[in-house]
Amino acid sequence: MANPNHPAPEIKFDALVPSEMAAKAESTGVKKASSNALQLFMLAILAGAFVGLGAIYYTTVLAGSSSLPYGVQRLLGGLVFCLGLVLVIVGGAELFTGNNLIIMAWANKKISAAQLLRNWGIVYVGNFVGSVLTALIMYFTRQYTFGNGAVGLTALNIANAKSSLEFIPAVALGIMCNAMVCMAVWLCFSAHSTTDKILSIIFPISGFVAAGFEHSVANMYFIPVGLFIKQFDPTVFQLPAFVDAGKTLASYGALTWGNFFLKNLLPVTIGNIIGGALMVGGVYWFIYLRKAE
Repeated sequence: MANPNHPAPEIKFDALVPSEMAAKAESTGVKKASSNALQLFMLAILAGAFVGLGAIYYTTVLAGSSSLPYGVQRLLGGLVFCLGLVLVIVGGAELFTGNNLIIMAWANKKISAAQLLRNWGIVYVGNFVGSVLTALIMYFTRQYTFGNGAVGLTALNIANAKSSLEFIPAVALGIMCNAMVCMAVWLCFSAHSTTDKILSIIFPISGFVAAGFEHSVANMYFIPVGLFIKQFDPTVFQLPAFVDAGKTLASYGALTWGNFFLKNLLPVTIGNIIGGALMVGGVYWFIYLRKAE
C-alpha cells in the first residue's frame, strides 16, 4: 500500500520542456566541473576516439563517391558521421565541444571560472590524445589502401582542404559547427530514452557535416591521419586511385603540422567556443536561468 506521506514519484513520458532542460544542463555542468581529473581525462580520450570512429565512417563512405551529386555525398557523409556523437552521448564520454555548455553553470555562479577552464583544458587534451591515437592506429591498419587507394585519396583530400583554410573563415565555420553540436547536446537534455537521444543527434550533426562546418575534435583525427599517410607511406601515390586522379605528393603542399595547428585547430577551436558557449549556452542561460535584477 502506498504511503500517503511519501507519494510515488511522478513518471513522465513527455520530453522535458526547455526550462527543465536548462536546469538539467546546469546540474550536469556542475557535476562535470567537479569530476575526478583522471576519470575526466580517460573519458575525454574515449570521446576523441569515438569522434574518430565517426570520421573513419565518413571517409570510407565518401571514398569513390565522386559520381554522386555533391549534396547527396554530403548527406551520406553527415548521416554516418553521427556515429561519433551517438557513442559519446549514449556510451558516456567527455567531449570538449559539447562541454562548452558548462558555461551555463558558470554564468549562474554554480562553479568557478577555474573549474570551467580545468574541465575544458583536461577534456581538450584528452580529446586530442584519443583522436590522434585513433589516427595512428588507422595508419597501421593500412585501411587507406582499400578501394585501390580510394580511401587514402579521400583522407588526404579532406586533410589538405582543412589545412588550407584562411583564419577568419575557419573561425566562422567553427562557430556554426558548434552551435549545431551544442544544439544536439541541448536537445538530448530533453530525452527520456536512448532512442530519443539518437533522434536528437541525427539532424543537427548530419546538418553541420553536410554544410561543411569545422569541428575541432573531428579535425584532430582528419588532419593527423592525412599527415601520417603523406609522411610515412610515399608508395600510396602509386595506387590506382591517386594515379587516375593525377594526385602526387606535391598536390598536398598545404598539409603540414604547422598548418594543422595554426590554420585549422586554433581558429576552429576559437569558433567552436563562440558557437557553443556563447550562442547556445549563453543564450539559454540568459533566457531560462538568469536571475532577474
